[in-house]
Amino acid sequence: MKNTITLITAVLFTCTLFAQNFQGKATYKSKRKLDIKLDSTQVDSGMHEKMMEMLKKQFEKTYTLAFNKEESIYKEEEKLGAPQRPSGMEVVMINSGGSDILYKNTKENRYTNQNDVFGKIFLIKDSLEKPAWKLEGETRNIGEYTCYKATLKREIEEMESISINENPKQDEEVISKMKEITITAWYTPEIPVSNGPGNFHGLPGLILAINDGNETIVCSKIVLNPKNKTTISEPIKGKIVSQEKFETIMEKKMREMQDRYRGNSRDGENIEIRIGG
Repeated sequence: MKNTITLITAVLFTCTLFAQNFQGKATYKSKRKLDIKLDSTQVDSGMHEKMMEMLKKQFEKTYTLAFNKEESIYKEEEKLGAPQRPSGMEVVMINSGGSDILYKNTKENRYTNQNDVFGKIFLIKDSLEKPAWKLEGETRNIGEYTCYKATLKREIEEMESISINENPKQDEEVISKMKEITITAWYTPEIPVSNGPGNFHGLPGLILAINDGNETIVCSKIVLNPKNKTTISEPIKGKIVSQEKFETIMEKKMREMQDRYRGNSRDGENIEIRIGG
């Protein structure tokens, strides 16, 4: 009886130790669908094609997610060089989404997003939302893992504006409207962590693919319990703000940047594309 109790205790200890030490690293690749229509009298087909190719490469990114049972660090891998813009044209990209280092703690239901905005570092600290995922019956394989489908309805503010050869004295109209989107996720219970790329989480398994209609993020590689462990540490450098406060700051900064480039446009050779998210 004593030996049996000892064996059970040892097994429980081993399982607990495994759970504490469990770690993985997932690599994700993202692509964004672009549907930008420009005035053919101002931009010829050759220039339009070159610009679209540049924008496509701009939005093709690679991210890594280092995770354990309760925490994760999500960040973009550095690129070598920057895509070249078409000669004779200045393209200004303003993107209100994204992060530099995103730390999530699913046990404590919170996140910290370290973001460098125009040379100033912010620490956005807030609670993780509780997504109302709908579990579907469909399955698909991603790599060697069987994944299950889940969907989520979300209302977002959509802001888009495109200005070409704009008169600096004229005000630009920014289109802002609310719309409902359906987010589709594919998760695998074979990796039982309630985590995924970006701010996505809350499913009974690691999310390996996500699509919101405009952007697709798919896992291309997974390493479980790597020999070289990754330290998952919450970022501590930066000015602490809430998500709401950060969005207000971003909106102000974008308007300032918008006005600056509008006033500095040379001979009308300026294209500004703004994508809100």
